[in-house]
Amino acid sequence: MAERDNSTSGAFELPPVPTEEPEDEWRIAMRRDRLLAALTLIAGVGLAVALPFALKAGAEFFLPTTAALVIAIALVPILEWLERRHVPSALAALTCVLLFLVAANVALAAIIVPATEFFRRLPERIDRIQMNIAPLIDLYASFQKYLNRTVQHLAATGPVKAPPTAAVTPPSSILELAASFAPSVIVQVFFGILVVFFFLSGWTRLRRRTITSRSSFGGAMATARVIQNVVDDTSAYLGTITIINLALGLAISGLLYVMGMPFPLMWGGIVALLNYVPYFGPITAALLLALGGLMTFHDIWVALVPAFVMIGCHLVEANAITPLIVGHRLTINPIMILVSISFWSWVWGTAGTLLAVPLLIILQTVLGAAGKPDIAGFLFEHGTLTQRRRSNFANSSEEGETGG
Repeated sequence: MAERDNSTSGAFELPPVPTEEPEDEWRIAMRRDRLLAALTLIAGVGLAVALPFALKAGAEFFLPTTAALVIAIALVPILEWLERRHVPSALAALTCVLLFLVAANVALAAIIVPATEFFRRLPERIDRIQMNIAPLIDLYASFQKYLNRTVQHLAATGPVKAPPTAAVTPPSSILELAASFAPSVIVQVFFGILVVFFFLSGWTRLRRRTITSRSSFGGAMATARVIQNVVDDTSAYLGTITIINLALGLAISGLLYVMGMPFPLMWGGIVALLNYVPYFGPITAALLLALGGLMTFHDIWVALVPAFVMIGCHLVEANAITPLIVGHRLTINPIMILVSISFWSWVWGTAGTLLAVPLLIILQTVLGAAGKPDIAGFLFEHGTLTQRRRSNFANSSEEGETGG
């Protein structure tokens, strides 16, 4: 009887319930991933469009904070060197801040005080400048007269008149120029100093907490690697460029001293400071040296020698010394440098121009460790995430068939 029941149950066994194919499951996951990726891309584009205007509108907060963080990152190697010698973190941070303030004040005193005296004489030297550039002015006047005659010949309405310009009253003194923004600048500088101190004093604990909070060993190692790369690249770039700029400024100061140019240390400091800005800084320094030469010397060719000296020294530094010292480790795409300088100068002016390259190095280091977004792959292909998920489903289906 038991055998009959078993045979009967086997004869009337229900067919298996059909299950969803792995391929259909993969397609659903692909649509979900592409939808999430599209939403992320839209949100990223919106954030990228809104962020520059937010940074520009909130420059009083974002500028000193960003500058302080870049300076603090550059000072981390000195902090770690002091901590390895059993100096307390707070005392080591205070030492780093004081060293930076002393160096900054010495540099500013060497530039600002002589520059104020030198350019105070500018109204008195206008006649000498006009005398030196008189041949160029005559050439320009002749060319302008030729253009006016050409325009009068082509247009019967008469000569082209220059549009009237509104007269702007210049400030009578440097104090009058700085009176409008000096209080805010003092507050921003004090805020930046505090940010640097507290960042450095809590750097070791912050790094340890950031690494140990990762849930996996691989994540902790990746975080430690990113932090170390950011510190190493930023401090190496700023430290190396600072030494190169100081050497360039001292060399130009010595050459200008031999020529008899007044305030040679001031001009060397201006060259060293402007050389932090790639491409545009050396051009500005050469123009300022040309103006200073025209204010000092009587012959136009002698007056232009300081500018030519600066250009020659810069060409040697940029094409021989800097590539030899820096090498390929910190090589950056020139287009990215130009875009970064243009962007940050639009957002924060001169201070943004000085911060452009360090911020580009930090961003490039983080993206190099975390991975860059593959926008072209998302638009024209399935993308890395979808391909990985598809391979996982393919592997799972193969395992299911093998197990079956």
